[in-house]
Amino acid sequence: MTKKVAVLSGDGIGPEIMAEALKVLERVGVKYNLKFEFTEADVGGVAIDKHGKALPEGTLKTCEGSDAILFGAVGGPKWEKLPPEQQPERGALLPLRKHFDLYANLRPAKIFKPLIGSSPLKKEILGDGIDILIVRELTGGAYFGQPKVLGAEKAFDTMVYTKKEIVRIAKIAFEAAMKRSRKLTSIDKANVLSSMVLWRRTVEEVGKQYPQVQLNHMYVDNAAQQLVKWPAQFDVILAENMFGDILSDEAAIITGSLGMLPSASLNEKNFGLYEPIHGSAPDIAGNGIANPIAQILSAGMMLEYTFSQGKVAQAIEDAVAKTLDEGYRTGDIMQEGMKLVKTKEMGDLIKERI
Repeated sequence: MTKKVAVLSGDGIGPEIMAEALKVLERVGVKYNLKFEFTEADVGGVAIDKHGKALPEGTLKTCEGSDAILFGAVGGPKWEKLPPEQQPERGALLPLRKHFDLYANLRPAKIFKPLIGSSPLKKEILGDGIDILIVRELTGGAYFGQPKVLGAEKAFDTMVYTKKEIVRIAKIAFEAAMKRSRKLTSIDKANVLSSMVLWRRTVEEVGKQYPQVQLNHMYVDNAAQQLVKWPAQFDVILAENMFGDILSDEAAIITGSLGMLPSASLNEKNFGLYEPIHGSAPDIAGNGIANPIAQILSAGMMLEYTFSQGKVAQAIEDAVAKTLDEGYRTGDIMQEGMKLVKTKEMGDLIKERI
């Protein structure tokens, strides 16, 4: 059966790193007898320039007719003077998440052993490395809550969660914990926010269905400290939208480079949008020096979560690990004595090791 993938490369380095991810997918297609149909569509700044909006109707229809979305990156200085709701990220990513009800954002933060030296944290803190999965609720909270008001003298956002929203994201987190070390840390601010009191109560209720999972709660400010003080204590982290956004970016920096980290945003039918967590990096776009690994690993997550091809996803991660073990590095993860390669070379090396 052919797997239909909407390819939304976007802006900046998006097209460069997307080319390498597609190259790897074509390789695993041959190796594991998988058939893909890739349909490219405009999104973000390039779509604004060509179609007048960040998410054209044609792009949305392409996504609706696909089994998954492979997303690059959007944005750049060229479009920063547009009204906020028309800018590439708010005009494309947020509507895509809402349209497809992509409520579950999975962000792994893993340090491959050869890159432990690239982390800003001391080696004695990292130990043998970290392997954290952050499960972020993606369609609720202050980012989407209504009403929202931006006035000359006063502005506010509304942080809203329903029990149903909390239950469904909590189940995702508990199921993930069951497949890992059966340890889950739920992040909230229940000492201040009423919405977070409901969050904690609901997570505890869902937790009763998973007695094998060790559940603990942590205030978000403490969690921010603990991530840099003792990151190895975490396995699966569950967080609401804004807290998850902030903590996942912090965890990403701990790994040494944003260029290494993929993400998946899923709905209840496992339809997903898969993207690297970094931005469009317009300052290096067109130079062929961007790190494509996060985009390649995002394609791997697509194989695992939407297409149920965990073995193939592992083959991609193993190929990345082998390439790093052999000393190949893009500039963002370069270390003394290693071999510096460009975007296309890194993609070729990983492809050859599938």
